[in-house]
Amino acid sequence: MSISLYSAASGMEAQQTNLNVISNNIANVNTPGFKKSKVEFQDMFYQVPRSVGADSGGDIIPTGIQVGSGTNVVATSKVFTQGNVNRTDENLDIAIVGEGFFEVKDQNGDSLYTRDGSFKRGPDGELTTSLGLPLEPGITVPSEAQQISISESGTITFMQGSEPIGNAELQIVRFNNPSGLSALGGNLFSETPASGTPEKGTPGTESFGTVRQGFLENSNVNIVQEMVNMIVAQRAYEINSKSIQTSDQMMQQVGQIKR
Repeated sequence: MSISLYSAASGMEAQQTNLNVISNNIANVNTPGFKKSKVEFQDMFYQVPRSVGADSGGDIIPTGIQVGSGTNVVATSKVFTQGNVNRTDENLDIAIVGEGFFEVKDQNGDSLYTRDGSFKRGPDGELTTSLGLPLEPGITVPSEAQQISISESGTITFMQGSEPIGNAELQIVRFNNPSGLSALGGNLFSETPASGTPEKGTPGTESFGTVRQGFLENSNVNIVQEMVNMIVAQRAYEINSKSIQTSDQMMQQVGQIKR
């Protein structure tokens, strides 16, 4: 059986996955805090009719015969480069500039993490995400507060007129390997053994990024680059399909030799 059929088929399957990832990146080009994904490929096992360095009558063969069997997708990793930060002038829009995530709690009390800083004021004054998930540690805005001021180090001051009536501290978390986080959708990530444990800290200290009030971090998707990647994936898919057609034609030729 021709190995080329299976090698080309694996290439088409891998490029289909590649296109799926690219399409998801493009679809989320306007999603706040979205981090693009990239596909990582690796070659598959080799058939070795003759090993490299084999002994041939006392002589060492400098090269051998190694025939690969195609490719497969080994990972789809998140790229946590900084997205553009755009001004919104909304008091509860907060962008992280640098490394870090906001920590929120889900309905089960488990910690989740996000770069989307478009927070809302709940009915009891608690700051939540657009999905209603509260910040951790929780921050409640006093009902009499007329203005909210947030410094780059995360100090939140609640004002009534020109008088401060309270304050709170916003904290962010970082991971040794953010690419190891599990993407859950809804701009949320969860911790995994690969990401390492979260390290909580004050914005602007050590390796933590700062925060900017009235700004939101955009997706880090470069739409031009993704379009180029899509064209490359499409052409790779077409070439692999041509390999299947060529292999099929060669097999037909072999079947017609007797005629």
